[in-house]
Amino acid sequence: MTQTTDATTGTTQEPGPTPRGRARIHRAWFVAAVAFVTIIGAAAFRSLPGLLIDPLHQEFGWSRGTIGAAASINLALYGLTAPFAAALMDRFGIRRVVAVALTVIALGSGLTVWMTAPWQLLLCWGLLVGLGSGSMALAFAATVTNRWFTARKGLVTGILTAASASGQLIFLPLLSWMVEGHGWRPAAVTVALAALAVVPFVWLLLRDHPADVGATPYGATEFVPKPEPVQGAARRTVAVLFKAVRTGPFWLLAGTFAICGASTNGLIQTHFVPAAHDHGMPITAAASLLAVIGVFDVVGTIASGWFTDRFEPRRLLAVYYALRGISLLFLPMLLAPTVHPPMLFFIVFYGLDWVATVPPTLALCREQYGEDSAIVFGWVLASHQIGAALVAFLGGVARDAFGSYDMVWYLSGALCAVAALMALVIRRRRPVVGVGSVAVA
Repeated sequence: MTQTTDATTGTTQEPGPTPRGRARIHRAWFVAAVAFVTIIGAAAFRSLPGLLIDPLHQEFGWSRGTIGAAASINLALYGLTAPFAAALMDRFGIRRVVAVALTVIALGSGLTVWMTAPWQLLLCWGLLVGLGSGSMALAFAATVTNRWFTARKGLVTGILTAASASGQLIFLPLLSWMVEGHGWRPAAVTVALAALAVVPFVWLLLRDHPADVGATPYGATEFVPKPEPVQGAARRTVAVLFKAVRTGPFWLLAGTFAICGASTNGLIQTHFVPAAHDHGMPITAAASLLAVIGVFDVVGTIASGWFTDRFEPRRLLAVYYALRGISLLFLPMLLAPTVHPPMLFFIVFYGLDWVATVPPTLALCREQYGEDSAIVFGWVLASHQIGAALVAFLGGVARDAFGSYDMVWYLSGALCAVAALMALVIRRRRPVVGVGSVAVA
């Protein structure tokens, strides 16, 4: 079979449907696979914060609050960069934005090995890696899903979300072994190299739009031409925010997702390892438990995407937050010097719920905000990371002040109960005429 060139669009088109019995895998699934691997590679650095709190405290004498402040800046910028990254992908293309973001992550991670003062930690770990990882945030997954898929969006969202969360945790056993046996610097270098290794992979295999290869989005019945680059990316991002903040669903989605970030990235990812170490558990054992969370997160998030394609997303969110809150209330009683069955049950249960909230949240953004949904989701993700940033910082302050993390676990569990109630009151969107319109709830 030969390729043809569309005289109108000038794009090279792949052959049409194959005869029965010779069905091919749609190109969109290959793009999703590339995005999956890319997100895992870019997420390596995000597994380090919890591992470095004690080593940095011991080597430099910096307080846990200071180290937590660097993690807080990182998490906040991760979220605040996301909506602009979505608009930049519309302007310059996915490949360029992602390649630059990976390079910035590698630069920030590599420079940490020479730091000697807290401001350098804030610059490298907080600013550079925060900006780079923010451009690789879930807005990237949302953009890929929106462009390449018409059907199975919930499932693909779940798969790519699992990559984002699990990539942070898959590296934990290796990095914790490095930190404990060889110090924290080899771990930082490993993360920098991992980010750089993904750059050529992205540049050679990732494509911005189905029209680039003459394909249709998965599930579409007609060819979709590639839109013209969008001018004024930053202006459009802010304009979408101004429209969205005038609607009730935005505040409910942002509020629930802020609590989601507070109870995952800010709490468990940043403070679980040092909290377990406080109870006598070795760092490698605690890090391995987080890695197990990553394994079950893949199952839970993909299942959540499947559920989102079939069930009411508001009710799914309420169930997820309620179950997460209950589990956090029991955690202080489970921490011990050794790993016992109740702790394993918590790890499996929490892993299934880790970022299961993302597919239904993104589905609600699509329902409410149409063509602007990727950018709106970027702003909702910003609230997720602001919540995470607050708890990453306040959790360290609480540990310095009270000598334990117990109060942080209990307050986070209560916040999850609030999030469950907020999810239930998000009203359905009324039909709206016009592309990119924002419905008023």
